[in-house]
Amino acid sequence: MSIPIAPPELPTTLGALRQSGYESKSVREELRANLEQRLIEGRPLTSAVLGYEDSVLPQLETALLAGHDIILLGERGQAKTRMIRSLVELLDEWLPIIEGSEVRDDPYAPISAYAISLLGEKGDDTPIAWVHRTRRFAEKLASPDTSMADLIGEVDPIKVAGGLFLDDPRALSYGLVPKSNRGIFAMNELPDLSERIQVGLLNVLEERDVQIRGHLVRLELDVLVVATANPEDYTNRGRLITPLKDRFGSQIRTHYPYEITTEIAIIHQEAKLPTSSKPIKVPWFIDDIVARVSHVARKSHVISQSSGVSVRLSIANYETVVANALRRTLRTNDDSVVPRVSDLSAMVQSTQGKIEFDTMDDSDSDQVIAALVSLSVRQCFAEHVLLEEAPDIVEAFSSEAIVHTGDDLPDKDYLAILAAMPALEVPVRRIAGPGASNGELASAAEFILEGLYLTKRLAKDASGARALYRSRNR
Repeated sequence: MSIPIAPPELPTTLGALRQSGYESKSVREELRANLEQRLIEGRPLTSAVLGYEDSVLPQLETALLAGHDIILLGERGQAKTRMIRSLVELLDEWLPIIEGSEVRDDPYAPISAYAISLLGEKGDDTPIAWVHRTRRFAEKLASPDTSMADLIGEVDPIKVAGGLFLDDPRALSYGLVPKSNRGIFAMNELPDLSERIQVGLLNVLEERDVQIRGHLVRLELDVLVVATANPEDYTNRGRLITPLKDRFGSQIRTHYPYEITTEIAIIHQEAKLPTSSKPIKVPWFIDDIVARVSHVARKSHVISQSSGVSVRLSIANYETVVANALRRTLRTNDDSVVPRVSDLSAMVQSTQGKIEFDTMDDSDSDQVIAALVSLSVRQCFAEHVLLEEAPDIVEAFSSEAIVHTGDDLPDKDYLAILAAMPALEVPVRRIAGPGASNGELASAAEFILEGLYLTKRLAKDASGARALYRSRNR
């Protein structure tokens, strides 16, 4: 991402800044004022996160209006980091600082030894630089080896070797928190910090200052701290010290999408589909089934719910199913790329590694994933398909008819099935929709056959993604 260049009309010296009428605001005042304007205009806090409009986002807005430091509690894949990063949009576009300052010193109230010295030397001629809001955000993934130097700072041996004394404030090299002054600092997976480092954050959250070991230096920081944590680590294992918990003004619980339609919308927003010279058309029931697999997994007693089932699972599964359909289309030379139920078997590779099992060996994961997919197909079929022609289709199979399907068969094979079985053609065309392509008809045919099998009206002999549907009476 390119770094925005400050407009040339912005003041470049302290004197010019004063003459412009600029007034300093704390980062909380900035966020509050810009959020108030959004609310007055009826604009959302962020458009980058779906499914939180009536739950998480109102709480986040309240916390920002209150000026609180915030901790977001939620399992993986609940858009916590994305929400935090979106807060940058609430900052003013440009911020003046004393040029060369490591801690983004306010020209009207500098805190570092460098800025105070420069201001005393040059007065109104002190040079001013402008920082874009996209650069006022710092993020750190907590880990047990995170050090105090990483977050707060330490003596820089290179500066000491250059002639500065150890107790000279100019010999300090600042960590991420001081460098986030007048901005937002985010700490992901906060409980993974060692207790010693957690203690080092206490002053930042309460007294708004940092104290660096061995130095009588105190920096009055203006920083909004936002953290994330898994609820299990935060509440059950005692990995976060109580005084640090107490210093967060607001604790907000995130969640997975409540509705399948919301999960589908997130998939469409986030999925990166392969480029192809042929059009990609994903039937509505494939959208539903892929999203439903994650919802079913979140309720399964076999899958660890403490680690969560990320929305990233839905996105990866969707991309995999479309890619498998593309692989077939390239070989069969069909006119369009249309995923089928048989392509869902490819989700094993994108699901493994994204879910954890509670009570079983990972060697059985293929069967569990297949069961999740089957349950999702059955639920989708039962909820959305009213198949008045089902008795006629079942009757057609009673006369020794069998149907072969598979993720390697061309569309024309399915058109031949429809021509030979008129009872199946009518519902297939209805589900595929007006003007459906050959690929969409083939996909709808597979969906109906699989639905009839899962609702125990047809029998099925399966081998991988290949299947043979037949009468249950044979």
